[in-house]
Amino acid sequence: MTTLPNPSRLLLSLLAVLNFAACKITETRHRPTPSGFDWQGHRGARGLCPENTIPAFLKALEFSQVKTLELDLAVSKDGQLIVSHEPWFNPDICNKPNGDSISKREAETLLIYNMTAREIASYDCGSRGNARFPQQEKQRAAKPVFRDVVKAAREKRTDIRWNIEIKSEPDWDNKRHPAPAEFVRLVVAEIRALQLEKTCTVQSFDPRVLRELHAQAPDLTLAFLIENLDGFDANVKNLGFVPQIYSPYYLMVNKALVKKCREKGMKLIPWTVNDVKSMRRLIKLGVDGLITDYPNLIEKV
Repeated sequence: MTTLPNPSRLLLSLLAVLNFAACKITETRHRPTPSGFDWQGHRGARGLCPENTIPAFLKALEFSQVKTLELDLAVSKDGQLIVSHEPWFNPDICNKPNGDSISKREAETLLIYNMTAREIASYDCGSRGNARFPQQEKQRAAKPVFRDVVKAAREKRTDIRWNIEIKSEPDWDNKRHPAPAEFVRLVVAEIRALQLEKTCTVQSFDPRVLRELHAQAPDLTLAFLIENLDGFDANVKNLGFVPQIYSPYYLMVNKALVKKCREKGMKLIPWTVNDVKSMRRLIKLGVDGLITDYPNLIEKV
């Protein structure tokens, strides 16, 4: 998931007020979570452990209700798929191999695409913690290779699904990541090598990536991540085909959107939902799953 642009934040703040009111009205009447509901651990369990690290994914798997591990992919200099939200080292959560902090100016030069997987593994992205997530356990942790995450998760549980985000933007092509066709080729090849075809979803905000996936691997389940305010019809029209899943920021979800998704035969899985009242509201509306940083909240829903 990404950070919303300022105009979107202003409009969505109004949605937050309306949704809070809706929660107050309905919070006293709860329904059980529907059978097959897809609870997804965002970046593993970002609220509890360093994001997109093996400890975070293993933590998420401690909660039996979690069906899916959500993660982001970048590409290293030697063509390895690296689990990372940004294609660089976030100075807010990462330290250099020698323990020094990273300045914001430096971060723009510390690109994963320019480093080997071995070099990437020497950075620590867990010991500093994350000020946004005070419950997060501080521990030394590296940005892992995707294959290693799958291996570790399989040793803990065999029933897990995967939600794999390809992080890309047009201005980053061949600078911070490969162009979409090559990026998709690498991801699809690894999915097939790890035999994840039937247990994974591939998602992206970038329509170019989803079109490439639709062409290169029509058998895979695709999710269209949404943070813009263009609306459902415009977004699907722009994409050019109907993906299996529509995945908007959670404050965008209302009855009308649920209805549109049903009419198109699409599942609706919002991101990133971190409070129980909002979870209950969305479940009542009829969403098919939720992505959360706090899988420990699920039992309260």
